[in-house]
Amino acid sequence: MVADDMVALMPQMHNFARSLCRDGVRAADLVQEALLRALTNVERFQPGTNLKAWLFTILRNEHYSQLRRQKFEAVGMDTTTLPEPSVLPEHDGDIELRELNTALSTLPTGQRTALLLVSASGLSYEEAATICGCAVGTIKSRVARAREMLVELLDKSAAAPRKGAAVRVPQSRAARASRAAPVKRHVFHSSLSSAPSFR
Repeated sequence: MVADDMVALMPQMHNFARSLCRDGVRAADLVQEALLRALTNVERFQPGTNLKAWLFTILRNEHYSQLRRQKFEAVGMDTTTLPEPSVLPEHDGDIELRELNTALSTLPTGQRTALLLVSASGLSYEEAATICGCAVGTIKSRVARAREMLVELLDKSAAAPRKGAAVRVPQSRAARASRAAPVKRHVFHSSLSSAPSFR
């Protein structure tokens, strides 16, 4: 049943929504609204085609519709500009996830979306291009630039000394490239699902 398949895709939809709005609460609302629209228009879905790409397209369109509506509404405080908590996580894994999330949040929206669609959600370049409404070549370019930028941002973060932590030794460019290109899919999944990445 299509509805059951939609429910199964909710975690991936939520990750994609967070990549768009960088807010967990708004992402949850966005997913619910997108699913409601999908169920209302389920007769438009063609059996045998990619349900995930169809849902992601609806979600992305709903996100931009909400942005347009917000222009005419009062805007609250932007929590993305708030400073980081003064107490650092105790485990290195938590710190690295936070650094990855911070780096992802600084990427241009188009690059971040393309990278997450292809590397985290497992969609093809063609499917990502359909969702984003652009050419396949544009998606490939955005993903390549996003990966390069992510490597640079993570290396800068790794080179910066932390309070109470040993200074990391910068790695060679070859080592950096082998570490982050292509970006590991499970790293994205763990960061987007377990850390408060885009709040």
